[in-house]
Amino acid sequence: MGRIFLVELDGRAYRCRFCDSPLALADDIISRSFNCRQGSAYLFSTVVNITLGPEEERLMNSGLHTVEDIFCCCCGQILGWKYVIAHDKNQIYREGKFVLERWRIEEDVAEEFNLEAHPGSSDAEIP
Repeated sequence: MGRIFLVELDGRAYRCRFCDSPLALADDIISRSFNCRQGSAYLFSTVVNITLGPEEERLMNSGLHTVEDIFCCCCGQILGWKYVIAHDKNQIYREGKFVLERWRIEEDVAEEFNLEAHPGSSDAEIP
């Protein structure tokens, strides 16, 4: 087996819950209103650091689709699926898009919070 090279993402990202590999940017979310067997899921335009399973026909709530399962390239955990072909013309917008199951990913929030005390804040002052 060869060496794994990870693509690092700049900005707020979603990561594999199992090994912390970066997967997708929050800016690449198309929809947060998808569902899977285990609960909610997000539709992304682009994901990285994945491998794809074989194509298979799958009957979903929105109709018949040809999909490929998505696996983390580091730990091998299944993360969701990629829409390859939508057999219903109303679902064509999904083709080439990726669904990540929400319970299998976590949001990278390190950049959102600055825990350093700011001058003049009441928590930074000691009487």
